[in-house]
Amino acid sequence: MAISRPAQRTAILLINLGTPDAPTAAAVKPYLKQFLSDPRVVEIPKIIWWCILNLIILPIRSGASAKKYASVWMPGPEGGAPLLVHSKNIARALEQKFIAQGKDVLVDIAMRYGNPSMESVLKKLEAQGMERLLILPLYPQYSATTTASTFDEVFRIVSGWRNQPELRLIKHYHDHPGYINALKEQVETYWQTHGRPDFAAGDKLLFSFHGVPKRTLDKGDPYHCECHKTGRLLREALGLTAEQAMVTFQSRFGKAEWLKPYTAPTVEELGHQKTRRLDIFCPGFPADCLETLEEIAMEVRDEFLTAGGGDYHYIACLNNSPAWISGLAEIADDHLGGWPQVRESDQSLALSMQRAASLAIKK
Repeated sequence: MAISRPAQRTAILLINLGTPDAPTAAAVKPYLKQFLSDPRVVEIPKIIWWCILNLIILPIRSGASAKKYASVWMPGPEGGAPLLVHSKNIARALEQKFIAQGKDVLVDIAMRYGNPSMESVLKKLEAQGMERLLILPLYPQYSATTTASTFDEVFRIVSGWRNQPELRLIKHYHDHPGYINALKEQVETYWQTHGRPDFAAGDKLLFSFHGVPKRTLDKGDPYHCECHKTGRLLREALGLTAEQAMVTFQSRFGKAEWLKPYTAPTVEELGHQKTRRLDIFCPGFPADCLETLEEIAMEVRDEFLTAGGGDYHYIACLNNSPAWISGLAEIADDHLGGWPQVRESDQSLALSMQRAASLAIKK
């Protein structure tokens, strides 16, 4: 007699950077402290950085950052920090995608810093019967400051578990066709509504990625190269030249040299050149957040207009667009490799479909 084994449930954990619990200085301060205390994020001797962080940055920056968060905070019972709201929507849509395919896959979202914490969500998945775990960071381009830090935390958490899950990690998907196609559709959908730039007349499209210190590139971090590859593939998919679609890096912090060219100075210079129209898109951010909605859609826009530029168009991130959910499902499928099981309620349907297909072939 065959021995039946309990189902080994598969879970996909999407992980994003994080956000404070509220747009207040009191909530921003512990979030920033956790984020900026990560040695993967700030590679400065601990004693020196502790003094800078606790005596200068946190007392000054917490209040200023809170005001910025307040300017983009989403209202209502389902509102909150845009990054968290959009990330939750992505997770729900992805799980529904797998349900529609008849696959028993749990999908959830956690934040590397702040809430919901990775530890709390992993414990929830464990309680739901998760035996197989796919970690899918919402960072298309690999960086030690983001992806590696996420993996570090996963290993730290499960190292204390008695019954550990099977574990797979997705390092990057910066050049995955599903991701590039979703980016292309996002840009073209915007243009269908707001008109396509006249590139022959000098209009520009700018791809702004989050910046990191240049020393990370010097130490071998592939992030810079992966951003440029994403930019090139997207530019080619849109049929544009390198002069028409440019790659820049935003969110520079401190006095050290970061990856260049910088977004804000580039936009300001385009304004001085009286650029008629500038469209800006952030391919490295799958979900809209403070850096896209406040920095790019507001601050950088003001710099462009003040410098004498013409029309400024911010193109929203992928969020839970159908093309992105399909692309994300493809990315996950590439790494699931036989893990998901067809739900028992759908097995008879699947067998019926297979039989119908077989009969059709015979006819």
